[in-house]
Amino acid sequence: MSETAPDPELSIETKGLSLWYGDFQALFDVDVRIRRGIITSLIGPSGCGKTTLLRSFNRVNERYGSVTTTGDIRVLGKNIYDPDVSLPELRKSVGMVFQRPNPLPISIYENVVFGLRTHLPRSSLSRSMLDEAAELALKEVLLWDTVKDRLKKKAIRLQLEEQQKLSIARLLPLKPRVILMDEPCSALDARGTEAIETLMDLLKEKYTIVIVTHNMAQARRASQECIYMYLGRIIEHGPTLEIFLKPKEKRTEDYVEGKYG
Repeated sequence: MSETAPDPELSIETKGLSLWYGDFQALFDVDVRIRRGIITSLIGPSGCGKTTLLRSFNRVNERYGSVTTTGDIRVLGKNIYDPDVSLPELRKSVGMVFQRPNPLPISIYENVVFGLRTHLPRSSLSRSMLDEAAELALKEVLLWDTVKDRLKKKAIRLQLEEQQKLSIARLLPLKPRVILMDEPCSALDARGTEAIETLMDLLKEKYTIVIVTHNMAQARRASQECIYMYLGRIIEHGPTLEIFLKPKEKRTEDYVEGKYG
């Protein structure tokens, strides 16, 4: 995707974004600006539209039945609903990590290079290129030292934390600019959660990260900005500590204090 954003600090901007699943309206006039180089968390009660908004950023929502949208979503300066936008190219630029680790039932190595094999002509893929891409991606997610001697082993044999790191590594050879994470620690124990949060903190130097989480402690620990949503609307967006310590909206205050959720 070409980058033509007038504001170089922004990765994602929506204006007047509304979305329907069939007759059900899930998002209402969402205006949001997500900055580069930080972790932004989407918080709010179940059913408030967090995951719908997240999945809008690379149009994954369109896989889930009859979806209608109005308004604009600009990613890296480009309206992703322009007719010249290629969905495969969009999803290379905006990668997605899901709630449960989803390694393919193939080797660790083939998981990492799967995207390259899918998106690039076979003639352009040398073994040395694939080897280098796999090593770089696994190093970037802090997994190389753990798996370098068993790259041919099935990925599903890895521990859950390692599987989630591998799911992230699988995105990186395609050189994304944004990584979307939908409850990436919900299947992990405390140790695994800490490992993924540590990795996210490292990755934010290179990638814009947007995370959906129901875990208020995680949102406070891991993100620099926080967006509170309620019934498909943005209620408040600001620095994470301000959202938690000095919220401007009573609904935000009630939610972060655990009065409902």
